[in-house]
Amino acid sequence: MASQSDLAKLFSGLGSARPKTTLGKRQLLTLGVGAVVLAVVIWMSSGDPVTPPAATPNTQSDVADAEQMPVVLASVRQGQFDVNLLAIGTVTPLNAVEVYGRVDGQITSIDFKEGQMVKAGDLLAQIDPRPFEVQLTLAAGQLARDQALLDNAQADLERYRTLLAQDSISRQSVDTQEALVRQHKAAVQADQGSIDNAKLQLSHTKVIAPISGRVGLRQIDKGNMLRASGAKGIVVITQLQPISVVFTAPEDALPQVMKLLGSERIAVNAYDRSQERNLGKGWLLAADNKIDPSTGTIKLKAEFPNADNALFANQFVNIKMPVQSLAKATLMPTAAIQRGAKGSFVYQLKDNQTVTVTPVKLGANQGDTTVVLSGLSVGSQVVVEGADRLREGAKIKVIGQATPVASNASRGASRGLETMILSRSLSL
Repeated sequence: MASQSDLAKLFSGLGSARPKTTLGKRQLLTLGVGAVVLAVVIWMSSGDPVTPPAATPNTQSDVADAEQMPVVLASVRQGQFDVNLLAIGTVTPLNAVEVYGRVDGQITSIDFKEGQMVKAGDLLAQIDPRPFEVQLTLAAGQLARDQALLDNAQADLERYRTLLAQDSISRQSVDTQEALVRQHKAAVQADQGSIDNAKLQLSHTKVIAPISGRVGLRQIDKGNMLRASGAKGIVVITQLQPISVVFTAPEDALPQVMKLLGSERIAVNAYDRSQERNLGKGWLLAADNKIDPSTGTIKLKAEFPNADNALFANQFVNIKMPVQSLAKATLMPTAAIQRGAKGSFVYQLKDNQTVTVTPVKLGANQGDTTVVLSGLSVGSQVVVEGADRLREGAKIKVIGQATPVASNASRGASRGLETMILSRSLSL
């Protein structure tokens, strides 16, 4: 390649050899293009060639680590496993009463506070009793009048009978008097009924609680007219102690549930929405008499003492009801289960730090734990994390071991008897 000085001399020689004449436009254009080419050549010749960095070859250990898949393992174990029926239930009161007035009248007082607990027989409201007291007075007066007429008719009858014995009066007069006495007796009985009715209506002016429970928000205020035939009641009372929960069970579980229902007392636990807090323990009360064909489920009802009022009417709860207990079941973490075209399988650890695809037959499942019916033996190691990149015979690198711990029942209804937690090493 020509150096910068040689190129400069070449162009300067060309300029000196040309006679000093006036340059035309084409010559000026040629000199400009040449100057640009010279500048480009000088710039390219002054730069150092770029040498790409030499690639550092991978070591044998790095290649080996790149082929190993990091995984977390867990051991297949043997233990007791409780099979539970899990469902979502609705809290339903055993009794819920909307209290209406039984007589028409103006409300003079409201004798309860909204949301308070009441007992059967407690006074809830007072209706103006004065119109009914007047009716009672009128009925009592009518009774007194008819009683006086009856007494007079009976006295006349005794005299008539005496005269008849003396053959001083006709038999017809005596019969007529006896009929009059019976007429007055009937009037007295009717008057007594009027008095009893007036007393009953007067008693209805005091609205009392028909059941024990919690009252809701009042639907009518003091001073309003209350109609016995009206559509609006005074308040709704809901029984909370005891209370029931209605939930559904699949029809496949019905034979087992009915068998237990006829032979023993089945415990039922209710949990809150987060499945962390146990709201109460009750007992299965009854099963419905038919299966819902649209859902393939049957309704079950459980009764709870609800001593702490943790359950409210129409509350949604998570139900956990044990239906079977397996004493020596083969258990493994649910996270190890993989699904394929041929069914369920797991990646099982072999002695040479590789994994093999092992088909398994699964049983009951409760949250983090699954019963293995066949395919694995107690003590086998299965992959619970990192299985998405594995295949038959793949080499693995164990970075953690799952540890089985006893579960806390208060952690929720969806948890099994035991759960699996993962303890992972931070160093690879």
